[in-house]
Amino acid sequence: MLDTVLIDGDQAVFVPMFGAALVVVQPGRLRASGPATAGGKKICVDGDESSVSVPGCSYMTPQYCIPGSGTLKIASLAANQKAQHCHTGGKPMLLKGAMFNARFEVQVPAMQPPPGPGAPVPDGSPSYSGQGQFVSTNLKVKAT
Repeated sequence: MLDTVLIDGDQAVFVPMFGAALVVVQPGRLRASGPATAGGKKICVDGDESSVSVPGCSYMTPQYCIPGSGTLKIASLAANQKAQHCHTGGKPMLLKGAMFNARFEVQVPAMQPPPGPGAPVPDGSPSYSGQGQFVSTNLKVKAT
């Protein structure tokens, strides 16, 4: 089935729920490295998803209600987000597809208020898993 080909500047939009963590998400942008173009912009190929990094996103959990911050990244693509039959530069083109797997990497842990006098307790989780989807500005080029 034909799907929209992703191009340079297309957005990765993250779902705010990352397991127990609620993240104040911001979109990330893809940087394409494929040699072919669509509408004057380079086409995204397998591996370009690693160019998405959104630092400085706040988060908290039910237990750790003093916000922390971290970076949103794409952990892995869904099977329908890599073209099976269309390649450029020897790599599969990236497609809009369904939902990708995302990762929120904690840089500053959220904190739990102390039960009495003392310092807040930091969240011990180094990362949280979630999902996201691509939003493309390409309205013409499709592939399988």
